[in-house]
Amino acid sequence: MNGRPAVTRLLATLAACTAGASLMVGVQAAPASAEVFCGTHSVDGAIWTEYTQAPGVRDALGCPTSDELGLPDGVGRRQVFDHGSIYWSPNTGAHAVWGLIGQEWAQHGWEGGYMGYPLSDELKNPDGIGVRQQFQNATVYWSPGTGAHAVHGNIGWWWGQYGYERGTYGYPTSDEYDAGHVGGNVDDNNGVRQDFQNGKYLLWSGGQQDAFESCQSACIGYGGITNSKWVVKTEVYINWNDSHFTSVHVTPTDAAFKSPLGGDDAAGNVDEDWRQVWSNTRMFPGATPTEQNSTYQQLLCHADFSYPNPKGGHLGGPTWDLETWRPQLTGSNEAILKKMIASGCNWDTDS
Repeated sequence: MNGRPAVTRLLATLAACTAGASLMVGVQAAPASAEVFCGTHSVDGAIWTEYTQAPGVRDALGCPTSDELGLPDGVGRRQVFDHGSIYWSPNTGAHAVWGLIGQEWAQHGWEGGYMGYPLSDELKNPDGIGVRQQFQNATVYWSPGTGAHAVHGNIGWWWGQYGYERGTYGYPTSDEYDAGHVGGNVDDNNGVRQDFQNGKYLLWSGGQQDAFESCQSACIGYGGITNSKWVVKTEVYINWNDSHFTSVHVTPTDAAFKSPLGGDDAAGNVDEDWRQVWSNTRMFPGATPTEQNSTYQQLLCHADFSYPNPKGGHLGGPTWDLETWRPQLTGSNEAILKKMIASGCNWDTDS
């Protein structure tokens, strides 16, 4: 091979076959050369370089079980090993894929799916616990407690803005999935959701005219399961083109609704109710003092005027919807209460 004595090649091949794929007994081929490892299949070119030069790849993959193979796109190449494969294309180079990240990639169509070809080898995450691998249109993240899940698109962008796996949301615990009737109205096929650690999740919708206001055009949403005394969960939906056009949906517990006979409910301590609303969910980004005060007043209104319905359920529905575009009410407490009651907690002006 490239002028080397035949006996040297034979000794190297025998050593690799008896000692395992991780040992080459001092023989190193040039990057463009072919070499036989652990049997009859040769490895050469860029795949050879990836297999022999990338840290940890040969140990992870084991021995080759195929020759180099063409791919359905007619562009790329792959070679199969005991525990994974190496994929190559002219635009991405050669990278090994194996393990649970490889399974996640396979479930979404390999290089022919939305992720495309791998752009990197497996990389250690800054937390020292998980790993990730970058593909053309997504990145797959893995950790022991969450498994392997792809993150991409607008959900991936938002997740990255808040610190990736070390930030607000932690690691993904699901792939993207159909969000269903997001907020009660968004069409089944018009929104996707992805779950993250600690009961948090992100959502993206392209918008729909019969959706709630902030998602009638494209919107990003996020939420968190709270399961506190008065709040089950909080969801925030932000219009993609105008971040001040935001809806906050609070799902209260049964204990939060005011009892006509009085008792320990959200109306009796709105400050604590407000704290619980945001205990597992970020307050909407860039909120002005007026927007914060207005949404607080709306929460107070719902807590104070939502009673159990004798016919079942609760007056005002199962969620308390707070909208940032509603003005802050001013005047005396008596005047503010009159405005709240007259509008059903959905005032459009301060008059």
